Amino acid sequence: MNRIDSEWLEAFDDAMLGFFAIDHADAGMDQTDLGRYSDLPARDAALAFGHDYELCRVDTFWPLQDSP
Repeated sequence: MNRIDSEWLEAFDDAMLGFFAIDHADAGMDQTDLGRYSDLPARDAALAFGHDYELCRVDTFWPLQDSP
């Protein structure tokens, strides 16, 4: 079993929250699920997970605002 790097997991959760408003725990992911995506950069892994499970992106409904 792959050991999930804590920095990668934090970046993955940040990306998941930004794209789908959930983190890995909310998505019900365990170590095995995370291991399937851990070979990808965190942002790409979040997008791949969302695609695989047909998650609706948050920015579909609420476009991202430009920072002032």
